[in-house]
Amino acid sequence: MVICRKKNVEIIWAVLESERMQMKSKARVPVEIALFAGTFALITPAVTATAQVAPNAQFRLALMPLPSSITQGEGALTVTPAGGGGSTFTYRYDLTHDARLEAAVKRALLRLGRTCGGDVLRSTIDHPAPANSSLTINVAKASEPLQTVNEDESYQLSVTPQGARLTAATDAGAMHGLETVLQLATNEHGACVLPVVTISDTPRFRWRGFMLDVVRHFEPVPVIERTLDGMAAAKLNVFHWHLSDDQGFRAESKKFPKLTGVASDGQFYTQDEMRAVVAYAGARGIRVVPEFDMPGHGTSWILAYPELSPDAQITQLPVVYGTPTAVLDPTRESTYKFINTLVEEMGRIFPDEYFHIGGDEVQGKAWLANPKVAEFMKKKGYTTPAQLQAYFNQRLEVILKKHDKKMIGWDEILDPALPKTIVIQSWRGEASLAEGARQSYQGILSAPYYLDGQKSSAQMFLADPVPSDTTLTADQQKLILGGEVCMWAEQLNPETVDSRVWPRTMAVAERFWSPQSDRDVSDMYRRLRINSLKLEDVGLRHISGPEVLRRNLVLERNPEALDVLASVLEPVSFHERYQGQHTNGLTTLDRLVDALVADPPSRQEIAGDVDALAGGVIVPPPADAKLSVDLSGDVPSGVTPPPEVALRRLRQRFLSWQAVEPRLLEDVQKTPRLSDAVTRVEQLGELAQVGLSALTYLQTHTAPPAGWEAQQMSILDRAEQPSVLVRFTFLHSMRKLVLAAAQTGTAASRL
Repeated sequence: MVICRKKNVEIIWAVLESERMQMKSKARVPVEIALFAGTFALITPAVTATAQVAPNAQFRLALMPLPSSITQGEGALTVTPAGGGGSTFTYRYDLTHDARLEAAVKRALLRLGRTCGGDVLRSTIDHPAPANSSLTINVAKASEPLQTVNEDESYQLSVTPQGARLTAATDAGAMHGLETVLQLATNEHGACVLPVVTISDTPRFRWRGFMLDVVRHFEPVPVIERTLDGMAAAKLNVFHWHLSDDQGFRAESKKFPKLTGVASDGQFYTQDEMRAVVAYAGARGIRVVPEFDMPGHGTSWILAYPELSPDAQITQLPVVYGTPTAVLDPTRESTYKFINTLVEEMGRIFPDEYFHIGGDEVQGKAWLANPKVAEFMKKKGYTTPAQLQAYFNQRLEVILKKHDKKMIGWDEILDPALPKTIVIQSWRGEASLAEGARQSYQGILSAPYYLDGQKSSAQMFLADPVPSDTTLTADQQKLILGGEVCMWAEQLNPETVDSRVWPRTMAVAERFWSPQSDRDVSDMYRRLRINSLKLEDVGLRHISGPEVLRRNLVLERNPEALDVLASVLEPVSFHERYQGQHTNGLTTLDRLVDALVADPPSRQEIAGDVDALAGGVIVPPPADAKLSVDLSGDVPSGVTPPPEVALRRLRQRFLSWQAVEPRLLEDVQKTPRLSDAVTRVEQLGELAQVGLSALTYLQTHTAPPAGWEAQQMSILDRAEQPSVLVRFTFLHSMRKLVLAAAQTGTAASRL
């Protein structure tokens, strides 16, 4: 099989060489395929610019989230001129500013220096100019000591060739404006510039959150801090810190030291560390809302303090994930005294007005099985665990109110017995969220934004907390505060968390910030890929982290062949992986699936090129539809390339897949942690042949023989089947290409 494919490579190499010579004869920039280290790699020679951009040339902006309103003018403000000569960039403040904004400006200037040249900007950091500055910052008033959900985060930014002016009502708005300034900065023909724009920007939703589970796998403080830096770049403003669950209690309590002494396996945050995280987040305009899950998901609580349980039969923290039945005892007054003390202690560390009590997945089996609890329910007239949980939450809400906290919890806390001041976080979906609003409860949406579901950026970007076809009244819509992205940690660790969170979270952040009419998936992906690189510069490791893991997978062997395979794979969803791997707390997260990024660029790149060739070909569902990834509306083509360019790029890509197959087969044979990936390696070679065959028929305007289409679709059907916890990103597009080749008479006219 490998020998036959090698012959195919030789044949198509000759075709490619002929095309390359034709390109040279037309004075085009050649795109070579070089053979090195046993694999093909695409190399695009550098092009030396001979003409300068005209002063009034337009810039294609890559702002994310999109501003509420933006008008682009002509020209640009020079940050650093072409040819050196030093920077003329200076800044000053009008009206007022505080230490938080001063620190934010200095951080922004350092990042601007990484784009435009750090040496030339360094002198501006400690010496703001008194007048005629490049950037003038005008903040109407200093922020309140404690940021709230009602903070005015709006800003206005005006950039002219003479200078930029950033105006905001508060420091929080000014910091968002600084992020926009950083995204505007670009290098054009030797000069670093800010394009001329006028921006008026305000977030659509007040609550734009990100939840991180640090219980199933503990995340050290440096991971938390770089996550907060990414959130600030995406203009998110709530860090929801999931600190307790069945698998552990991660927050140090001085009042109840056994919570971490017994129930954390030694992995927890000290009180000083938690205060430092709160301060770090606050300095970036981010509120921190802690979650201590109760009365369910209480194994760690009960292991440390068995008296909290109606049936204390817990001897160790669970290793297997799921929904354990451990619950707190809501019938004992001692339970509420315990909670009161804990809330008071944690409330001093976490000053935000909201306190997340979890409240999800309370099965209540332990309650129903306990005679004392059953008798209590009978006296109260309760017939279901949900009624008893509502009683518990009523008592808990009084405790929170005593400590100046407002209750927020998952869908299950929604009950008419609770006051309208609580906030419902919906993991059940838009219908559940809307139902809460109809009952006059505030809410935030999370159901479409579970990152472990491995949905694409496009799928989550198009999901809206208040969709255009909502049946909610205007007043009810105002009760939807916004949404939160959720990252549960059963299948990630500190090495892989970034690649599961970013850059997809930035796409959702745009949904929370930008106007409802922002629905251009293709342009979203264009801007997302640019900002993904910038996020690495902020300090995240969503690109470099998987690269490190892939190098580790092959050890001393060159990872370039594995990189080619990884570029067209993505992890399966949480449930698929759980069923296929039976993931638990002891599972080692160091396989091929852990070395991949979610929703990689290959899907859009291949889709764009195939669309240029296949046009409006409609793709039927695969043989086994339930195994197929629903890509409806999820394969934007962007700027469609000329068909001949698309054909050339696809051929180069398919050739590279064929070329790496022999090396990959060696890798999987010699690398124990890749041994189960042999099926995917062989399929990559088969899929390359499918693509090359289709391109040949399209280019030569030759109809394929009878049975060819069915044979190719059979290969694609097999590639859809579960294997090694990963899936190919491009099968939908490949089906489209095969159908186009099968209908050569209509599709070939495009070439």
